[in-house]
Amino acid sequence: MSNCLHLAIPAGDLNMAIKFYCDVLGCKTGNNEEGCWVDINFWGNELTLHQSEERLPKILHDVDMGAVLVPHFGIHLPEGEFQALKERIEAAGLTYLDKPYRRFVDSKYEQETFFIEDPNGNVLEMKTMVSPKVLFEVD
Repeated sequence: MSNCLHLAIPAGDLNMAIKFYCDVLGCKTGNNEEGCWVDINFWGNELTLHQSEERLPKILHDVDMGAVLVPHFGIHLPEGEFQALKERIEAAGLTYLDKPYRRFVDSKYEQETFFIEDPNGNVLEMKTMVSPKVLFEVD
């Protein structure tokens, strides 16, 4: 787990957040301080959920596909895992903030993406890239 990203966020009700991240998204819990925080294995990254009353403020930023909420975070998944995640989200009856769609079609950056919210209103963008190796290439 070298070069693992660590992100700590306000989670609202910790038990609700754990159910969302583990039961819906399929993540696993790690270290924790009962009632205060819990580490989530977010596809090999350390996401720390903190029991909280506050929510992060959100603003809209215009990008090629329209307006997106910032801040947001997420993960790039292989196609099969991405499709399985969409099925779990739909089975859980969650509402997409932005439904799955393709962007950068017919380019080396082509991807499918969608946006959802966790129970505390934290915004997640989940993606699958047609050619994941080109992610950080510069033209």
